[in-house]
Amino acid sequence: MFIQTEATPNPATLKFLPGRDVLEGEPRDFRSPEAAGISPLATGLFGISGVTGVFLGSDFISVTKDDTNWAHIKPAILGVIMDHFLSGKPVIAEASGSAPAFDEVEEFFEEEDKEMVEVIKELLATRVRPAVAMDGGDIIFKGFKEGTVFLHMQGACSGCPSSTATLKNGIENLLRHFVPGVEAVQQV
Repeated sequence: MFIQTEATPNPATLKFLPGRDVLEGEPRDFRSPEAAGISPLATGLFGISGVTGVFLGSDFISVTKDDTNWAHIKPAILGVIMDHFLSGKPVIAEASGSAPAFDEVEEFFEEEDKEMVEVIKELLATRVRPAVAMDGGDIIFKGFKEGTVFLHMQGACSGCPSSTATLKNGIENLLRHFVPGVEAVQQV
């Protein structure tokens, strides 16, 4: 098994590409070992000293570290990923009674803004999420209120030095251009 790695705009996060599907459905972002309990893969990665976050995408794994040098933990990360896929274990175990993930929490917006919210979500899905996924992250619509779109950034995008520029110069300008009524974008 050959696992490729790619740098992300966030120097604390590396993207690992195992050359196979990682996760079906929506991406999952784990920011603590406790939250990772439903994923044998994420749990194994949190077992490596220095790992502070694991993001599972459709065909990649983004790992965020503390101030530990990549040269010291990258071989262990590659080993955990390889061992996991060779073991045949599921990436996400069947969760019974677990708390909902952040991306499953209810969205908020006024009923009269429903059509505008649908356009915003469509633009995010077709124009923003694919580009953000290439950098090892994801962006989730959380809500819309009084002209402000509330978004949650995950994976490499969470804590990335360029995430503010991405939000303000990229996403905010895109949404303001295509959706009259959008005035600002805010991270939650």
